[in-house]
Amino acid sequence: MALSISAVVLLAVIVFILIRKSGLKGPHAIVCVLFGFYLASSTMAPTISDLTTNIAGMIGDIKF
Repeated sequence: MALSISAVVLLAVIVFILIRKSGLKGPHAIVCVLFGFYLASSTMAPTISDLTTNIAGMIGDIKF
């Protein structure tokens, strides 16, 4: 059985957990989100996208 979840949803859950349990402050999370938006419009965006796609593919190929 394959489970598909959006990376955005997964990262949002991780940020929520970090805010609640690890002491990540709300303003810090907002700065990280803004950094992500600016990074997405940079010249590094295609490289980061390829990297995350390849990592997701490797994780998807793991057989349990």
